[in-house]
Amino acid sequence: MSNFKILSTGIVAIALSLASGCTPTTPHDQTTSEAPPAQSVQTTESPSATVSPTASPTTSGQNTPSSSDKQFMTEAAQGGLAEVQLGKLALKRGTSKAVKQFAQRMVKDHTPVNNQLKQLAAKKGVTLPTSLDTTNKQVQQRLSNLSGASFDREYLNQMLEDHQNDVSAFQTEAQGGQDPDVKAFAAKTLPTLQQHLKQVSSLVNPGTTTNAPTPSSAPTPTSTP
Repeated sequence: MSNFKILSTGIVAIALSLASGCTPTTPHDQTTSEAPPAQSVQTTESPSATVSPTASPTTSGQNTPSSSDKQFMTEAAQGGLAEVQLGKLALKRGTSKAVKQFAQRMVKDHTPVNNQLKQLAAKKGVTLPTSLDTTNKQVQQRLSNLSGASFDREYLNQMLEDHQNDVSAFQTEAQGGQDPDVKAFAAKTLPTLQQHLKQVSSLVNPGTTTNAPTPSSAPTPTSTP
């Protein structure tokens, strides 16, 4: 009887140990699997591509000359036309060889300058005169009524006055013009105009532009015996 009781007690102990060894461990695993996924931190909507402005303001005003630039271009074109047409007139009516040579230079030098100014005006959208204005037509008419030495003298005086005005206007534009292209045109043409002025000055007033003017008015020494 005591042996049976010991055996049954041992069986119960084994059953209890088996029951306690088979306890499920899944509740511990469930607490670790409930962590939220890290994929929700995506930042795909970056507005950097649309923030920088693409339409930058253009400097279209650089291509438009100022009113003073336009006035200079118009007056330069008018003067160039006059010097070419009066030069052609001097080739027909002039008498002096020096006058004819100067007139030929006027036609030769001012024709390409006038063409350059036309191209520049077309680029800038400026309309230039294509014929003489009233003042230059009057000069042309007055010279047409002269001939010989009278024509030579009046033509040279007119060219002297014109080139004095030209040099002054081109110097002003080359130094203080607003449009860089018009400024460059004035600076490039100025040396030629200065040469014209020097040449016509020497024709109107011989000896004034020479390197060593001769003192023709100085009294000559008299020889005493």
